[in-house]
Amino acid sequence: MQGLAWNVMKKTAKKPVLALTMGDPCGIGPEVILRALAARRARAAARFVVFGSEAVLRRVADAFAISLPRLSRVSASNVRVLERTVAIVDDVPCPAGLALRGRVTKKGGDASFRWVVAAIDAALAGSVDAVVTAPISKEAVAKAGHDWPGHTEILAARTGARKPVMTMVGGGLRVALVTTHVAIADLPRAITRGNVLRTLRVVHEDTKRYFGIRRPRLAVCGLNPHAGEAGRFGTEERTAIAPAIRRARREGVRCEGPVPADVAFTLAQREKYDAVVAMYHDQATIPVKTLAFDRGVNVTLGLPIVRTSPDHGTAFDIAAKGIANPGSMIAAIQMAARMACFGRRR
Repeated sequence: MQGLAWNVMKKTAKKPVLALTMGDPCGIGPEVILRALAARRARAAARFVVFGSEAVLRRVADAFAISLPRLSRVSASNVRVLERTVAIVDDVPCPAGLALRGRVTKKGGDASFRWVVAAIDAALAGSVDAVVTAPISKEAVAKAGHDWPGHTEILAARTGARKPVMTMVGGGLRVALVTTHVAIADLPRAITRGNVLRTLRVVHEDTKRYFGIRRPRLAVCGLNPHAGEAGRFGTEERTAIAPAIRRARREGVRCEGPVPADVAFTLAQREKYDAVVAMYHDQATIPVKTLAFDRGVNVTLGLPIVRTSPDHGTAFDIAAKGIANPGSMIAAIQMAARMACFGRRR
């Protein structure tokens, strides 16, 4: 699969243009972006526009002796990317002193939110081919007056997507989520026939579109232990998940389940499927992070644009230490570039 993706990229006339949002300036976002841009395998994959603060990037680069790429200032309304430089859209107030601070701040939350919105708009306008988002702090974003539980919800609202699907990729797994940031106590109400069916449709179509799999095979997890044990441990499998699977099959989606979640990710099961559809956040993220903690990627399917993100948070506790691993950011960049190239073919 990866070889096919890179062949597609080689046949593309120009490398795709990726928007990199800097994330919360008080966290490790600036550091992992700088380290990724210094990595040959990331720079070989794409051309870049950073939506962030040049002053923060310079402070982080100086603090950790990271090479700072040549930056060309551009405006959000006129994004231009030169082959030998990294463009930067730096029009949101963001004090350089936020760099390395390692805590929640109102100014950091506001800046990180505005960079995401600007990058999404650039992608919708066709100025960039994909968006790669560094981590934001949900607490900081809320403190700044933007009431959003995460990137997925911001992306859905800004793009008008009816069913964005958070999908974790890494360690040989693709795991899509029916629900995202939902409390465990609220899950039974969120696992509806319609919600499961819409997720299956999105994963089916976008696995074909962005990963080059003509007839994807999907495993669908149950919500309860042992997938409900015929109703003994819960009824969501009978009332919502199984009916959605039957309907999806009639529509041509190759899917099986409900599969007990504790066996869905075993090696034998992984070889049978191209993607797994999980019911809730930790059911999906635990196996991916276990297998690929420093290389996992968060992909949002069901959007009119390509969006990926590293599979980690702001890591305020290490923001001033210079030890952040850029592996997940590099993987997110490479995946966004491949997805953008696959998307061009359709």
